[in-house]
Amino acid sequence: MRNTLIHNGKKALEIYQATKSEDLRAFMKAYSGTSGTRLQLYNQAGDELLLDEDLKVRKAYVDTVLNGNTTDNFKGFITHVPFVGIPFEENGEKYAIFLSIENNKFEEQLMSAIVLMYIVVLFVGSLFIIIAARYVVNPLVKLTEATKKMSKGNFNVVLPMKRKDEIGTLSSSFNAMAKELGNLDQMRREFVSNVSHEIQSPLTSITGFSKALKQKKLSEESRIRYLGIIEQESARLSRLARNLLHLSHLQHEQLQLNLSIFRLDEQLRNLTIGLEPQWSEKQIAINIELPPITIEADEDQIKQVWTNLMTNSIKFTPAYGKISIKAEVNDNLISITITDTGPGIPEEERREIFKPFYKVDKSRDSSVKGNGLGLSIVKQIVDLHQGDISVNEGPNGGAEFHVTLPIKQEQKTRLD
Repeated sequence: MRNTLIHNGKKALEIYQATKSEDLRAFMKAYSGTSGTRLQLYNQAGDELLLDEDLKVRKAYVDTVLNGNTTDNFKGFITHVPFVGIPFEENGEKYAIFLSIENNKFEEQLMSAIVLMYIVVLFVGSLFIIIAARYVVNPLVKLTEATKKMSKGNFNVVLPMKRKDEIGTLSSSFNAMAKELGNLDQMRREFVSNVSHEIQSPLTSITGFSKALKQKKLSEESRIRYLGIIEQESARLSRLARNLLHLSHLQHEQLQLNLSIFRLDEQLRNLTIGLEPQWSEKQIAINIELPPITIEADEDQIKQVWTNLMTNSIKFTPAYGKISIKAEVNDNLISITITDTGPGIPEEERREIFKPFYKVDKSRDSSVKGNGLGLSIVKQIVDLHQGDISVNEGPNGGAEFHVTLPIKQEQKTRLD
């Protein structure tokens, strides 16, 4: 651009000299605007000869040119009108001619429109960024507040789930987690309450009858009866402690099963024979249909499953009732079904009976002793073996417990 302006300036001077115009000022004024070039002219005294408000030159530039030097302001042309100053003499008098590019009105309007567009885009973009930030930040603020409440033990927090994006998914997951933690906290409270109740009841009996034994006028018959009650309550406490330890051990994440290969049908037959004093006392009929079944499992733990289920069936089956034990193998599953003719379990409570300390008092004989941990232990053992347990109504009423245990392919290969 600098060279172009210098070339245009020299060309203007050549034309002026060729035309031999007598009025330099009039010529330069007429020439200004041609070839896309604007002119400004200063005489030796530094006076401005052309009235062009858009092309004002500082005195320092004018003095430099009048001293015979060519100059320009291109270094700062971004914030100034770019120009080039050229010295020349006419009739022994020095002049300074400054040349700049002629303003293009269309380009000026276009540039103004572009600048305005940039301003509008910047404003609208900033507005959208603020709105988007609030759209993203507000749910995170609510999530932070909710986590603070949860840290203080308040699990009754619910985040809105109307959004379908990742924030909505996060809110949904948080609500599910809060609900699950709430359920766990409730289960913990109920567990502590149940343990306290189960311990307090026999302790109260033991304390009361121990004080009664201190009476000097107590008959021998009463003394023996009181001692028998203390013995029963002590055994009850012992069973409770043993079951709690067993349940805690089964729930431990690092528990390793002691796997071995054994005959499941023989285990069930031996167990039934071992429980004969209990079921024969009530004259309960036992029906067994057990084909030969070999399984790889933790023998002691699996035996505990059948012991708890059979003991329950014997407890709640009335005199002269029936208990049946059936087993079958289908594909990769072993199915064991234990059915009794007791009072059964209401359908709405069948999902609850595997929880610790849960008792179906309405449908079962309340005189039967128990702490409600037996079926919880059964459930834990079956789960550890990746099996499943369910309860339904038996064909002739009563309860029917159905246990399925998987046979893995590598296990099946070893058994074969």
